[in-house]
Amino acid sequence: MSPNRNFHDPIRVGVIGIGNMGQHHARVLSLLKDAELIGVSDVSVERGRDTASKHRVLFFEDYHDLLPLVDAVCIAVPTRLHYDVGTTCLKAGVHVLIEKPIAATIEEAESLVKTASDYNRILQVGHIERFNPAFQELSKVLKHETILAIEADRMSPYSQRANDVSVVFDLMIHDIDIILELVASPIVRVSAHGNRVSPESEYLDYVTATIGFENGVIATLTSSKVTHRKKRKITAHCTNSLTESDFLNNEILIYRQTTANWTTDYGQVLYRQDGFIEKVHTSNIEPLHAELEHFVNCVRDTQQPSVGGDQALKTLRLASLIEQTALDGQVWRSCDLELREIAIAGSY
Repeated sequence: MSPNRNFHDPIRVGVIGIGNMGQHHARVLSLLKDAELIGVSDVSVERGRDTASKHRVLFFEDYHDLLPLVDAVCIAVPTRLHYDVGTTCLKAGVHVLIEKPIAATIEEAESLVKTASDYNRILQVGHIERFNPAFQELSKVLKHETILAIEADRMSPYSQRANDVSVVFDLMIHDIDIILELVASPIVRVSAHGNRVSPESEYLDYVTATIGFENGVIATLTSSKVTHRKKRKITAHCTNSLTESDFLNNEILIYRQTTANWTTDYGQVLYRQDGFIEKVHTSNIEPLHAELEHFVNCVRDTQQPSVGGDQALKTLRLASLIEQTALDGQVWRSCDLELREIAIAGSY
């Protein structure tokens, strides 16, 4: 916050990029009691003015004109512009929440993290599934389990949204971030395969990857932009249970094995129970609402976010390695340079 502002004043926030995600950022920010949506900016004057009018805020054709009026911004521009826009905002002294992935390249991401540190600004990255109630409860459940393997499936029908990146950076990156958080161990092996709908396409539309961790956990991730049913599911195979989390329906089921016999007075077995299912209750809070509320609180209290630049950079490094592995068909092990750089970054 500006040193001239009172601690209890709402955090002044702007939104740069009013596309699929940006319009929702503007909607939620207009409802947060501790935030004041000052204005929005977009290359589309019509779209920008329409959103500004809806929320009764200012519209800026040039986002540079918005920066002197705000404490923080949410950046929801195409990935290729994350570095330029993010760097400009940080150097202007504005705290930043930037949509995932943090940047188009590892070098750009590293520079953004350094700039945020140099200018003492908060840099939060929009790995929104961290704020999904299903993930919040899943992480609590798995703290008491010994994980053997994790499967993550994230499927979507084809759309024109996020068509400037591959399925790895659009969809799979969510599960990469989640699994790195849940497993918390260095990586020793990565393999991946992918395919495109059109051979002429620059980007992969379907990718499956297998990650081996030092602690023995195996993670299998599958993501698709061309599956005719939307799916967001993580399954954890543990020594004493099987946990299925459905991020779309906000539901978690835990399958446990047990053996119990119900008998008559004469010892005759009436029926046997070989297992039971627990259903974990979750809240109905909108993940974006929780994410933006967290961001505003971090700005107010000058605290580092739960998904900062460093975490997003590790996720981006692994996403880049998975995509490259899917493209060239090689298997990367911990003795390889790229993988070693991820592993020595410390436990996730």
